[in-house]
Amino acid sequence: MPPVPPSSSPRPASPVLLLTGFEPFGGASTNPSEQIVRALDGRRAAGHQIVGAVLPCVFGGARRELARLLRQHRPTVVVCLGVAEGRTAITPERVAINLEDARIPDNAGAQPRDRPVVRGGPAAYWSTLPVKAIVAELERHGIPAAVSHTAGTFVCNHVFYALRHAVRRRRVRAGFIHVPPAVARPGPRAPGLPLALQIRAVELALEVAARRRRDLRRTGVPGRRSFPAGAGAEVPER
Repeated sequence: MPPVPPSSSPRPASPVLLLTGFEPFGGASTNPSEQIVRALDGRRAAGHQIVGAVLPCVFGGARRELARLLRQHRPTVVVCLGVAEGRTAITPERVAINLEDARIPDNAGAQPRDRPVVRGGPAAYWSTLPVKAIVAELERHGIPAAVSHTAGTFVCNHVFYALRHAVRRRRVRAGFIHVPPAVARPGPRAPGLPLALQIRAVELALEVAARRRRDLRRTGVPGRRSFPAGAGAEVPER
């Protein structure tokens, strides 16, 4: 499957918030992360111009396209999105690990095993997004949300780690948010959230990410809902 082209929006004069999602994967016809990006491309968040782009769900290819976007737009905030099957909330990721261990092939047929994202890189990078503040804001609006401590070992974690490695010496707030599947009527047999609610949730998250330089100094995960650290890790995050 060829890569989905990034946004063709002209480079704005305002500070840029780069928002990425992924193309459909695994035979699916849609990916909510892509749909959210296309819905929010061109909007504004706390004085930042949102520039949306869709990455290929391909090891290496996604990293190269992200690097190109970073060079082109020189963003001050970067938020990457992906979908995690089985989740029922918006889940900002706290940590990216230096590991590729794919349970299934990516869209190019690659299936790396026990391979680092960056050879010689650190074991992990923390998100520099205010993840607790994002969760608190979403919960304040009645949107299911929780901090996640696993981004998996598929292409989502690959992009998250590559992003943090690329901006490690820059003053760029950067991180990853997993969204659940888009379903019209969430339930036990159809975990997820409606797409319109996910778009609103990410819009709120971007406002917090663009406005807030420091996270809440608070123990644990704020909000009414909890999210098990291992949940969603056994299915491919895209």
